[in-house]
Amino acid sequence: MHVLMVTGGGLLLLAVFVLFGWLWSASTAGMVVAAKLFMPVWLLIACTNMWVGVTQAGYSVRDEALILLIVLMVPVLLAAFVTRILSQA
Repeated sequence: MHVLMVTGGGLLLLAVFVLFGWLWSASTAGMVVAAKLFMPVWLLIACTNMWVGVTQAGYSVRDEALILLIVLMVPVLLAAFVTRILSQA
């Protein structure tokens, strides 16, 4: 359940980034830049989630590595897809 909540939070954060990209530039170029900026920010958040899982929840790094992969890749792949689609428009 926690994986779904964190992944959903990542998707929501991506939507916020893209929305602010539109609000600041009123063009698809701003939305593309915002989606690209989202990726390293989400990497930091996902790694922090892994660190908390290892240090506070008592999971092993091996257990948390798979969770990190899922939590990281779903929003980042969607951000890459959004970037590609908006760059073509």
